[in-house]
Amino acid sequence: MKNILLIRHGQSEWNKLNLFTGFKNVDLSEQGVEEAIKASENFKELGIKFDLVYTSVLSRAQRTSEIILKELGQQEDLKKKSKIIEHIALNERDYGDLTGLDKKETADKYGDEQVHKWRRGYSDRPPGGESLEDVVSRVKSYYDSEILPQIYSELNSNILIAAHGNSLRALLLVMKVYKIEEINSVELSTGVPIHIIYQDSQFLIKK
Repeated sequence: MKNILLIRHGQSEWNKLNLFTGFKNVDLSEQGVEEAIKASENFKELGIKFDLVYTSVLSRAQRTSEIILKELGQQEDLKKKSKIIEHIALNERDYGDLTGLDKKETADKYGDEQVHKWRRGYSDRPPGGESLEDVVSRVKSYYDSEILPQIYSELNSNILIAAHGNSLRALLLVMKVYKIEEINSVELSTGVPIHIIYQDSQFLIKK
């Protein structure tokens, strides 16, 4: 059995302001730091020692993983072994022209239904941005070539992936934990781990 712990970064400064963030490199808020520390306490209770860590190239995901690993006393060892891997494929969805806009004001301007499609529709692209389908494509390519072989490897029992709401939704689709028609309703809270178990050739959420 393998443990894959997925975590959306802690609350960012733009999450706090209710702004579309996407590729914008925004740091954690004070609450986001606290959420990362709380997540580390959850991992302590599980008694998990991570063999490998993946993050996006955005600081809010990287800092979340750093806080967790420091609290667990595992960061230096993983760094020395080059087991903390950053890749742009795990970045948040690019919100294009919506980046930096207030979500409520955008809904007031374009309508709740349109903004909901941009945020939760599978194939709907915001102006100049990516659809979730686009994110699935880039995540799947990286997952197939890099992450899945590491999950299969006997060297790795526990893997942490610190990323973003939409890149993690994409990953859950790629792992076949959810179907496309289900993913629209999947909400990922900041700083709250999702425990995935790989067993008997399938991925399941540990209840």
